Amino acid sequence: MQKANEAIKLDQVHNQVISEFSKTLEMFDLSPSEARLFVTLYINQKPMTLDQMSQALGKSKTSMSTGIRSLLDANLVERVWIKGVRKDLYQANERLYRMFMSAFIYRWLDAANRQEQSLKEIDKMLADHENISDNDYLKTLRKRINDMIEFLHLIEETFQDMEPNTQNS
Repeated sequence: MQKANEAIKLDQVHNQVISEFSKTLEMFDLSPSEARLFVTLYINQKPMTLDQMSQALGKSKTSMSTGIRSLLDANLVERVWIKGVRKDLYQANERLYRMFMSAFIYRWLDAANRQEQSLKEIDKMLADHENISDNDYLKTLRKRINDMIEFLHLIEETFQDMEPNTQNS
């Protein structure tokens, strides 16, 4: 009876660890399901098949396949081969921190770059219409746009300085 209680308590702690770690990973744009799948693979420390993942998370094999594809696309898991095993096996990429930081920084840089390009296009359109009667408003608007572009440059500089070197881990 005591062993059964210990097993239940251990299972509860295991689920709590997965839940809490998953919340952290969701901040990096993973869906809750993808985050739980990654944490399960990371904690397991051994390659798992889709069937094993499905059983561990109580989800369908189709759901696991979709999640694994997303994690593969993000380079958070890798397919591995083990002699004698015919099913596809996957494991978490152990360079977790650096990869998440790189992905996070890349997304910020990409978003800042796209927003800067859009603001420059808007500013160019406004410059083409400088003869509009409300010229003071136009000047204020263009000044604000240039302030936002400068802010995006500061973000870009900061994140480029922070970018971890993912090659040396």
